[in-house]
Amino acid sequence: MLRSFIEVGTDSHFPIQNLPYGVFRPKRGGEGRVGVAIGEYILDLSVIDDAGLLADTAAGGKGIFHQSSLNAFMALGKSTWTEVRRRLQQLLSADEPTLRDHVKLREAALLRQTDVQMLLPAQIGDYTDFYASKEHATNVGIMFRGKENALMPNWTHLPVGYHGRASSVVLSGTEVRRPKGQMKAPDEATPHFGACRQLDFELEMGWFIGHGNPREEPISVENAENHIFGLVLVNDWSARDIQSWEYQPLGPFLAKNFATSISPWVVPLAALDPFRVAGPRQEPEPLPYLQTPDKASFDIRLEVHLRGSGMEEPERIATSNFRHLYWSMSQQIAHHTVTGCNLRPGDLLASGTISGPEKESRGCMLELGWRGTEPIELGNGEKRAWLEDGDQVVMTGWCQGDGYRIGFGEVTGCVMPALD
Repeated sequence: MLRSFIEVGTDSHFPIQNLPYGVFRPKRGGEGRVGVAIGEYILDLSVIDDAGLLADTAAGGKGIFHQSSLNAFMALGKSTWTEVRRRLQQLLSADEPTLRDHVKLREAALLRQTDVQMLLPAQIGDYTDFYASKEHATNVGIMFRGKENALMPNWTHLPVGYHGRASSVVLSGTEVRRPKGQMKAPDEATPHFGACRQLDFELEMGWFIGHGNPREEPISVENAENHIFGLVLVNDWSARDIQSWEYQPLGPFLAKNFATSISPWVVPLAALDPFRVAGPRQEPEPLPYLQTPDKASFDIRLEVHLRGSGMEEPERIATSNFRHLYWSMSQQIAHHTVTGCNLRPGDLLASGTISGPEKESRGCMLELGWRGTEPIELGNGEKRAWLEDGDQVVMTGWCQGDGYRIGFGEVTGCVMPALD
């Protein structure tokens, strides 16, 4: 098994088999630049590039890693990502002396993660959120339309999605303000305005587009993965009471536009390749432009933890898995672009809530508490039907290998009271 000269524990999310990309700024000062996570450290790629150690790649010597976003690197395409990843694994391997034995360079290039401030990894031009979990869509449909009409007629024929708000995508750790909006309860004659009472999280995963496609030239389902730079954890916060009043007939709007939290580290698709699995069986068979190979999904374990303001430690309230998604990333990209829509470097696509078949695998409070009728009970005796002010939501995920993990770190957010 490939090993690094940097000591990495077996439960670390960032072994040499991972090497996720991120954008950071040293706490002591300086501009944002690109790095990769390795154990408890960050390898500063701007330092490595300036030393000429990436000169044999298509990204070397262009100043790409001195930038405060990954967009320029993303735009170079899969062959360049592969070159750089192979070179970084070589430089960090236990039997390679170039960096290991160069004390001055090593000290300049390796920073502890605790000594840096993480930044948004990309300049996100567009954000699209899908609705790709059949279990989630079915549960929500039962609550709002009844068991006989749980899934809309189109749901098993195409990946349903909507265009989200890119400007309010925020980095993990950013506080989330409880939104205000217009709501109408079923027993009310007219709507009212006020603070959201049914604030929710959504356990999702997102993927960044690398090189895009020209307008009017769709991306085929067979070629879609070549456009995926990497994946992040996503918490797409949702105001359910605002949404239930506004969503007909055009879907989410203000209920989803106030905040979407993402994790700082972008895990390359190549790091996930050993964990390929088949997704759920699709019936009826999709139309030809959506038909994919058998192993189009990944075995990524996902967890949600909640810590109320009076709790010392977060408590796990949900577990799920990326493999539950009915529609794959490739199918979502192919459908998104089949009209000729052009995707661009840094565009973010997200899965929608990822729920599984068991109650504990439901990926949001709406499902876990069954629209407020079955509040979940926490270990300290508190109950939650919806998120309360002061609640911190922590999501994490990883693939479990033989003696190592490919992890995504965490995406966290704390609920703040609505503005007066």
